[in-house]
Amino acid sequence: MSEVVEPVEDGAVERPHRGIKSFVMRSGRMTEGQQRGLDLGWPKFGLQLEDGLRDFDQVFGRSAPRTFEIGFGMGHATLEMAAAAPEQDFIGVEVHKPGVGALLNGMLTQNLSNIRVYSCDALEVLRDCVADASLDRLLLFFPDPWHKSRHHKRRIVQPAFAELVRQKLKIGGVLHMATDWEQYAEHMLEVLNVAPGYRNLAADGRCVERPSERPVTKFERRGERLGHGVWDLKFQRID
Repeated sequence: MSEVVEPVEDGAVERPHRGIKSFVMRSGRMTEGQQRGLDLGWPKFGLQLEDGLRDFDQVFGRSAPRTFEIGFGMGHATLEMAAAAPEQDFIGVEVHKPGVGALLNGMLTQNLSNIRVYSCDALEVLRDCVADASLDRLLLFFPDPWHKSRHHKRRIVQPAFAELVRQKLKIGGVLHMATDWEQYAEHMLEVLNVAPGYRNLAADGRCVERPSERPVTKFERRGERLGHGVWDLKFQRID
């Protein structure tokens, strides 16, 4: 990841004129498989921000537990989760076109139909396209930690983000975050432990053991070999 699309400043849940983005723009070449995913998969499984508030029961053709994932990267974890839980539905958001193509190609290859995809800012999708109290889970795995102090304001996990997510989760719904940057885990704890309407699911009020439902990525395995840690945090909406 390199640089942010636009300057970032703290925003409110109501859309600010210029606010925190859920992504950074990255360039990348498209493989044949990724292009196939975009060409054949997007018309079937792609969704547009411009369509506004969606009835996802109608989109998926059923009522099922629903997970919203911010920044699915190349889609490996999303595909694994969706394949392991065909009774659940997944909404993934990613701006990196090769990643979008890779996920869609994987859906076609594995004959999966329980994922829908947006390719835009995930926070705008949450605000404009997702009904309040409609999500069972929201996943934020390995977001950019913006490790320099002067860049901390660019981190997606901020009080306004916590409140927006709380609005979209059902009562009892869970925000699951994971990071391989310990200082960012501490920042997440600072924000969410004081955010209204949440309960930390960790017994010690800090991090949970790696949940079995979160797939281990190649990136994570490589980090483990290098001695890097991973911190998982789960917060449940209680009101």
